[in-house]
Amino acid sequence: MTDAKPSVLFVCVHNAGRSQMAAGFLRDFAGDRIEVRSAGSMPADQINPVAVDAMAEIGIDITAEQPKVLTNEAVQASDVVITMGCGDACPFFPGKRYEDWTLDDPAGQGIDSVRPIRDEIRARIEALVGELV
Repeated sequence: MTDAKPSVLFVCVHNAGRSQMAAGFLRDFAGDRIEVRSAGSMPADQINPVAVDAMAEIGIDITAEQPKVLTNEAVQASDVVITMGCGDACPFFPGKRYEDWTLDDPAGQGIDSVRPIRDEIRARIEALVGELV
């Protein structure tokens, strides 16, 4: 067993909603035990403000985050790559653990529609932390 901490990359198209909420949950739950990255195949200009509000409701602040472009280097540096609808734009490297989480896109939705997405992401992150830590 290695002492290196695991690293997780969350990828969606705009890196503005789902992947940012997932990264926020993982940072909150795992602290410094897991390295967390997020990126998008076509990053937006800013994080979805409704996703920010949904996370703030439960005490997780993601306001300082910015959408980032997906790079081969980010994928190569990650042990686990979790995609959320980026499809064929996600590069594939042998030896990485890939998961595709089918989640509704919070883009253009109100807070009442984003809360269930947030809660589904939370449940998946809790299970992931249990596997990795």
